[in-house]
Amino acid sequence: MVAVVFALLLGVAARHNQASPQFPKTKGGFAEMERQALAEPFQGVTTDGKAVSSLFPIRSTGVSTEPVRKAAEAFLASLDEKQRQATLFPVDDQEWRKWSNIHRYTRQGAGLLNMTDRQRELAFGLLRAGLSAKGLQKTRDVMRLNGTLGELTRRPDEYGEWLYWITVMGKPSATEPWGWQLDGHHAIINYFILRDQVVMTPSFLGSEPIRAESGKFAGTVVMQDEQNKGQALMAALTEAQRRKAILETSKPGNNNLGEAFRDNLVLDYAGIRASELTAPQKLLLLDLIGEYADNLDDGHARVKMEEVRMHLDKTHFAWIGETGPEAVFYYRIQSPVILIEFDHQRPVALEGPRVPGRRHIHTVVRTPNGNDYGKDLLRQHYQRSHRTGS
Repeated sequence: MVAVVFALLLGVAARHNQASPQFPKTKGGFAEMERQALAEPFQGVTTDGKAVSSLFPIRSTGVSTEPVRKAAEAFLASLDEKQRQATLFPVDDQEWRKWSNIHRYTRQGAGLLNMTDRQRELAFGLLRAGLSAKGLQKTRDVMRLNGTLGELTRRPDEYGEWLYWITVMGKPSATEPWGWQLDGHHAIINYFILRDQVVMTPSFLGSEPIRAESGKFAGTVVMQDEQNKGQALMAALTEAQRRKAILETSKPGNNNLGEAFRDNLVLDYAGIRASELTAPQKLLLLDLIGEYADNLDDGHARVKMEEVRMHLDKTHFAWIGETGPEAVFYYRIQSPVILIEFDHQRPVALEGPRVPGRRHIHTVVRTPNGNDYGKDLLRQHYQRSHRTGS
């Protein structure tokens, strides 16, 4: 099983939560990793291989998803038959799990590059309906910086502002489950809807470079709040608390664990528990989590933060790297209902020493215990439908 293979690859890292595995770098290697991952039934991120039950009940949030449904219908109506066939999948299709940050990854759906101006406008209308203004701005800036990367590398066929694809799983509905996915280099959003409930994970946002110093998008910068708020929380810890939070002071490589093809990641808690923090420190932790949750539209971000607060005392904060003003680091926030990772990464496309730095950042958000892609909600929905015979 892939989970066993991952555990073997992780080795000491899996036991001590210190480093990510080194996966094959060839196209064939990634294809094989994808094949093995998708062959394994979805379970979700867990601490011990067993998902905790009853964390995500079907309920009313009181936050309408009608704007998202209408935006999706308008977008789909703008596509021609060939585009629709490439874009539409069943709500329980494996296509949900076929995402990757690899820029050469083969993607399905309608590509922004080949859309008309009107179609592209409607595609961003879908994102605008599901995300907050801040979340949309952040996503667009990531895409712009991918264009900057194409300028810097002179490889616009590999890196570009419009090299992103949208798929829709299920039929947009007010009562039945459905969702959409944005997939491309450094910007991946999975957005599941069941009535007025939303799950927007796995989500991946990052960039290389972080700032455009020149070119078409000069002045664009991303991921600074995620970086700086993490540092602010670490700076607020006492020396004794830091000893619990810091797993390693050395950071020679990449550390993110929850990226593509790791839907069944087994990752135990590490670092300092929020129950050991003071009230002001807890506020800093919540502010940091909110930086990620607030990419959702305002109403569903509020719902997510309520869920986070319910499990706050079981939330852990872990750190790898140094802690100075210009430190290069990784941090992880993990609870029964959210997993957040921030990682300063090695350069991939840009020149420079092959060590982690502040010019390349990855962030990942997941919903542990079986509810990435809204799968636990979908499972409960199917159970109810079967029970009622509808």
